[in-house]
Amino acid sequence: MLTREPTTGEVTGDTLTGATSFLTRCHDMAKMHGRSNIQWTNVETRVVMKPVVQLERTGCGIASVAALAGVSYREARRVANRLGILSGDPTLWSETHHVRRLLTQYGIRPASTEVPFTSWEALPDRALLAIKWRRERDRAFWHWVVFWRGPHGPVVFDSKRALRRHVRTDFGRMKPKWFIAIAGC
Repeated sequence: MLTREPTTGEVTGDTLTGATSFLTRCHDMAKMHGRSNIQWTNVETRVVMKPVVQLERTGCGIASVAALAGVSYREARRVANRLGILSGDPTLWSETHHVRRLLTQYGIRPASTEVPFTSWEALPDRALLAIKWRRERDRAFWHWVVFWRGPHGPVVFDSKRALRRHVRTDFGRMKPKWFIAIAGC
């Protein structure tokens, strides 16, 4: 069981068991729907999340959901389209309800509210983060990324196509505005 020290924010307990349990449930849910591409490492027999690269300019929300659900970008986009969520819609990175609906479709429970970012240590084990937050014509815009406190430490999966590496640990360069906690599958 994982516990977080209230004063320091330090996570104690079996982090691998918590991460494995969550990802196993995600993998099982995706497998039931014929949508599993979660990578299993043969050497360590541990579950690893896999970053997903966005294929459209406004596809970061869809790519983030795909990474959490263990499906390809194209598969998540197909499911989104069936829900009336179109990848070319700029509200994908200026509103949260589209991403919440898509997460729910995969059996993943997002928190109902956004929480202001205070520190990397204060984040839950899994979260969607809003980075590159800005205002354009009185509307907020941001880039969706996935934070995961995995068995080898915390990482951010960034779906931006132009990046050389989509698994980021350069936490000082990212400036999250807020996050949505991800409860599980």
